[in-house]
Amino acid sequence: MIHAFVCLGSNLGDAEACLARARAELAALPGVTLGAASSLYRTEPQGRRDQPWFLNQVLRLDCDETVSAEALLDAMLTKELEMGRVRDAADRFGPRVIDMDLLLFGNEVFEGDPHLILPHPRMTERAFVLVPLLEIAPDLALPDGRNLAEILEKLDYRLEGSTLFQ
Repeated sequence: MIHAFVCLGSNLGDAEACLARARAELAALPGVTLGAASSLYRTEPQGRRDQPWFLNQVLRLDCDETVSAEALLDAMLTKELEMGRVRDAADRFGPRVIDMDLLLFGNEVFEGDPHLILPHPRMTERAFVLVPLLEIAPDLALPDGRNLAEILEKLDYRLEGSTLFQ
């Protein structure tokens, strides 16, 4: 069993319903079981501030040996399209109905393919990833051994209830 961690985000339409659908869609993938889901966090937009706030959540997906990181990522991108995600290279951090980011796939490291980079290259910069990730996996470390809780302590962020400011 391989534990994959996925961050979900939405800031268009009914964000809570979008995240619920995304959870269900991912849990229905062959060889994948939803192992854990964090609380929902209302988060300040990153990169581009002039848009609605996001609702974010991190999932732990338990994948059997038939599931690869590449296959999971491809399935996630397909599910995003099916849910109405439109990718705009000119507005990379703009509003979206759904966003699914593969953060970690076991201890695998991929760096040579721009389509798949593991661990996710910006996850250690984002409180909206680390706070919910550590909620469901408090002892988790990166494949290189770095402790995620220590990385989070170094970020400039504020958590008020379930609202994250960064």
